Order: sequence, then C-alpha cells, then structure tokens
Amino acid sequence: MSQYVKIGNLNVDQALYEFIVSEALPESGVADEQFWSDFETLLDELTPVNQSLLGERDAIQNQLDTWYKENNAGYEFEEYKGFLEEIGYLEPKVDDFKVTTENVDHEIAHQAGPQLVVPVDNARYALNAANARFGSLYDALYGTDVISEDDGAEQGSHYNPVRGKKVVTYAKEFLDRIAPLAETSHKDVITYKVTGGELSATLSDGSERRLVDPGKFKGYQGVPDDPSAILLENHGLHVEIQLDPDHPIGKDDPAGVKDVLVESATTTIMDCEDSVAAVDAEDKVLVYRNLLGLMKGDLTTSFNKGGKEVTRHLQPDRSYTTPEGGERVLKGRSLMFIRNVGHLMTTPAILDKNGDEVPEGIVDGVVTSLLGKHDLLQNGKYQNSVEGSIYIVKPKMHGSKEVAFANSLFNKIEDMLGLERHTIKIGVMDEERRTTLNLKNCIHEVKERIVFINTGFLDRTGDEIHTSMEAGAMIRKQEMKTSTWLQAYEQSNVNVGIETGLIGKAQIGKGMWAMPELMYNMMEQKGSQLIAGANTAWVPSPTAASLHALHYHEINVKAIQEKILENITDNINDILQVPVASSTNWSEQEIQQELENNAQGILGYVVRWVNHGVGCSKVPDINNIGLMEDRATLRISSQHMSNWLHHGIVTEEQVEQTLRKMAKVVDEQNAHDSEYRPMTPDYEQSIAYQAARDLIFEGTKQPNGYTEPILHQRRRELKENVYI
Repeated sequence: MSQYVKIGNLNVDQALYEFIVSEALPESGVADEQFWSDFETLLDELTPVNQSLLGERDAIQNQLDTWYKENNAGYEFEEYKGFLEEIGYLEPKVDDFKVTTENVDHEIAHQAGPQLVVPVDNARYALNAANARFGSLYDALYGTDVISEDDGAEQGSHYNPVRGKKVVTYAKEFLDRIAPLAETSHKDVITYKVTGGELSATLSDGSERRLVDPGKFKGYQGVPDDPSAILLENHGLHVEIQLDPDHPIGKDDPAGVKDVLVESATTTIMDCEDSVAAVDAEDKVLVYRNLLGLMKGDLTTSFNKGGKEVTRHLQPDRSYTTPEGGERVLKGRSLMFIRNVGHLMTTPAILDKNGDEVPEGIVDGVVTSLLGKHDLLQNGKYQNSVEGSIYIVKPKMHGSKEVAFANSLFNKIEDMLGLERHTIKIGVMDEERRTTLNLKNCIHEVKERIVFINTGFLDRTGDEIHTSMEAGAMIRKQEMKTSTWLQAYEQSNVNVGIETGLIGKAQIGKGMWAMPELMYNMMEQKGSQLIAGANTAWVPSPTAASLHALHYHEINVKAIQEKILENITDNINDILQVPVASSTNWSEQEIQQELENNAQGILGYVVRWVNHGVGCSKVPDINNIGLMEDRATLRISSQHMSNWLHHGIVTEEQVEQTLRKMAKVVDEQNAHDSEYRPMTPDYEQSIAYQAARDLIFEGTKQPNGYTEPILHQRRRELKENVYI
C-alpha cells in the first residue's frame, strides 16, 4: 500500500515526494515550500478545466452517436458537414497567420533527419536512443537484410568477408552520391588527406582528385597528411569517414576506411506515454528519475552483453579541425523531446483535498519541466538544448480548446518554475480526428511555442473508428492505409504545417516503421514520407535511424516543402469521408482472418503490458514478424473488433473463440521466456487475458476508444495481487 505525505491540502505518494524533494528540486532554483504551494494552486485552478474538456469530449461523442443512429438510412454530405459545424466539431477557421516560435534548436528548426521514440522507463533503451546521434553505417548494413545473403554473403556467427565487401561497396556508392569526387569513385581512393583546406583523394596511379563540391568537406580528425576521420556534410546531415589501416576492416580497404558513420537520430522523443506502462507513483518515479539522469547527463546502466558486463552512459561531443584550421564541435547525442501523457488519465501519485486522483497530464507537465530546467541551468555534463528551451510533446488532444488548455498549463508552469514565457515548447500530435480537422486553429493557439506536429496511422485510425462507431461496419484494417480519409489526413497535416510557417521553426513528422527486422522494405518505402513533405519520421531502433538517414541525403526535404507551399490545398471534405464499408459481404475466411490478426496483436501486446509492465516491445505478429508496438497498436485493433462486434459482422462467441485460439498462439510464441505467465488454460484467472477481452467487449464504452483506463486498472490489479 502506498504511503502519503500531506503537504497543504495535497497528499503526495511518499516515493514521489522524496524524489522531488531529494533529487529534482535541489539545484533547480525552486524552493520546496513554494513548489508545493504553487503546485496545489495550479491543480486547484486547472483540474476543473481539464474535467470540463473531458466532459465536452463525451458530449460530442454522444451527439455523433445519436446523429448516426438517426441517419443510418443515408445522408447528404453537406448535411453531415453542417451538423459537425453546428455542434462545434468543425471550428470556424482562424485567419491566416505564421508561427513565431523563437529559440528553437538547430536539430528541430533546420536539420531534417530521423526521430526515435523510446520508453524512458527503460534506462538501457533511453541511453541507446540518446546516443544514436551517430551510427555505424557498416554495422547497420551488415546486420540487416538491406544487404542480401546471396552469393555467399550470409551473416552467420562470425565475420563473413564476402558480406563485408558488399557492405563496403554499398557505403562507398552512397558516398559517391552525396559527396562525389571529380571523375572517380570513393572505391578507387587509396589515400585521403587535407591539402590547402580541401579534401584530396589519391588514386593508385598517383593522381589526386577533389570533391565536385569542395564545400561538403567540413573537417577532419588527426593530422592533415594522415587524418583519422573525414567529416562531410550533405543536406544538413553529417557523415564521418573513419580511417585506420591497422583496423581489422580498415586493413583490407585500399584507403584504410574502417567505417562510415552517419548522423542518424537527430532528435529523440523520451516517452512518458504510449510506450510506458506507468500506473502508480512507483512507476512514475522510475520514469522521472531516468529523465532527470538524461537532463543532468549522469544516467548510467549496466547489463550483460555477450558474456561481458557493459556500462552505458551518454556519449560526449565530437570535435574536428575545420578546413580553415579552427575547431568544430558536433553534438554527440540526439536532441531530446519529452512526451507527456494526455489529458485523460489521473494518477494516484497525488491526491487532492477530496482524496481524488489528480490529472496525470498536469503532474507530467510540472515534473518534467522541473527536470528540464536542470538542462537550462547547465547542472550536468552536457546540454540538451543550446537555445535554452524545454521540448514537451503533448499527445491525444481533441481540437483547439484542448491545445489552448495545454498552453495555459505551460504558462502557469513557467511562472511556477521561474522560466521565461515560451521556454517550454510544445509538440502537437495530430492523432485525433477533431485535431486533424481543426489543425490550423490548434497551431494558432500555440503559435509562439510550437515546434512539432506529426501524423500517426494507428491512433488516428482508432479515433476514426470510435468517432463514427454508429455509422456502420468499418472497412478491413489493411484497407484503411489506402482509404480516402487517410491519404487526405497525411497530406493535410503537411499542408497546414507549411501554410502556418513551420518551415525553419518546427518539425513536420510522419509515423513509425514498425518492422525492425525488415530494413530492406523500409529503405524501399520510407523515403515516400520525405517526398510527402515531412522533415522527420519515426524509426524503431538506432540501426533503423542510421539507415533511414540515407533517405535525407537522397531527398532535399526543404526544397520539397517550399514547392508544396506554392500549391496548398484544403483536404477537409476528403478527411470527412468515413471509412464505412460499402458492402459487408466478406467471406467467412476473410472475417476470421481479420479477427485472428487483431486478436493476436491485442493479446501479444497486452500480456506484456499487464503481466510485466512493458509498454513497448517487439511483439511477433500472427506471421511471426516482429513488430515494435505500443498502445496505439492496441487502440486500432481493439476498436476495429469492437466495431465489427457492434454491427453484427461477428458474434460474441466468435470473438471469444478467436481470443482463446490466439491466446494459445501467443503463449507458444513466448514459450522461450522463463518469466512468461501463460494465459491458457485458465482464461478466467489470467488478468492479462481478461484485459484483452475487456478492450473488445467494452470497447464502444471506452472514452474515444482509449485503452489506458482498462490497462491501468488491470495492471494495478495484478500488482496488488502479486501474481495470483
């Protein structure tokens, strides 16, 4: 049972209280008594507003449900659109404007590149992500299917020189594309050196070549005649050619190249939300403590790798001699955002004067901003933001009123912590239908602090299904990816971002590549997100970041965004096309296939969330392909099953039988894990199985189709029962 410390009218869980007093407040410039007093005042003022906004969500959903029921025989589009305007679902558009955000770090404002999202409760993963600013291209190619295993190039347990040769060829052809040498290839170079402030490459016949564009050479390490590293820059991203003729790889290379490092994850979202299973103060303190360690630069973790103890810590900066003889320092770490939770959930970490849990989103905002202040005060080894900003991503907001509420919250936090106005920057996730339709208004509410918008297929589709639950049976999940509304949504997000002046001020992002083992496919497909106008996109691992970085060298995103600005279109009418199936005459086999795919994904994720407190992991799908999944995956799958159940496409018996069948599959997929607790054969006693079942059978009743209320309840139940 939790122990609480009474401070004023608040009851604060002892674990959280001790963390804040002993670790977070010291050196922050904020006095203990003042902090708690201001925190109480802030909660008193904003909790009722938070509750009112959630009530508005419910009221709007009830109006939508009623309208769809009353018009299930059919309706004219303009009639539907007029109804949405009447109830305030579609807001009157604000006049044209441009955002005015200032003090934005280079990685966000000007540098297009990959973005990692990582659960901050896992110190090992968080450090790995923060250190993914530079990654080995050789390792990324060698260890993935980007390089085929044909013609003797298998990976195997030992180094394969045939495969290694393919890797080197791929990497040097990449160099030829982004920093070509005049009349030759990097494959033909036997020596690199720096002559007269330029990069000079010597060929086997003794002739020398220079870069076609000498300006792409930005520096070196070592001495000019025998450098150990060459720094290149293309489209704002850096590449480092590492030279060492005595290295096991370098000794077999004509020029002594041992590796090619690519600037990879320019930014990382340290996640307190969808990829984290934090249901109480104990969990929240773990999240906050790791985040504080990242902000102060002293977070470390040790683990066993290949039979050896490894200690991971943050990487230092990288230093080079410039062509002119000066020094150039590049940050060795990814710039960190912090993703708070949304407005929905409350937390038992703090109870108000009535003994009620307080909004978790408010607690996250206050505490993570306090932790971020340590970076601004330079209380640690490294700086995250050289521009003096704290970057908070705010998810799952519905429409401009909720974004305005987040802005008010940040204003009050800045006053509370003694920060200048707009020190806290905001990322607005465009993952709810009401935000998509009113995105321009949403951006307007935070025009002085916005630094990020993005799209996300999974959450956005989950909300699409739940919003129009009463409209009819939805199309199959796979068909959603080519549906009219989704294509319009993706395009509209970019259009609105560019129209409101985000170029040079903020990131416009795209969603996750969820298959970390299918990197060849990622390289074939993910470049399309840049062509669509995104200057960042999510990747599931540092390896994927190093590979996805190649897309940003091939594609000039800034030029694409400026071209889009010339032809901005309004996509509202297409976004409003509800993905209801025009015909539901699917075969029994097709229906069962859809059920099994959804059920297996739900169970595979939920069993780890509830039983092990793991909010993000690589979960094998029904075809045993590993997918990086978080709660967004769960939302779309559970809402889709609920929709088909609600409209009689499937029966309760079918769903139950499918869940039991897939529970056996998931148990078999996890049989190698000694700590795994199977769901079969006692389904009634498996809290994880019952959680998955609740998500489907209670899906229509869940606020906006969110999975958190059920997951939190079931995880707490398991923790309280200590594995019955």
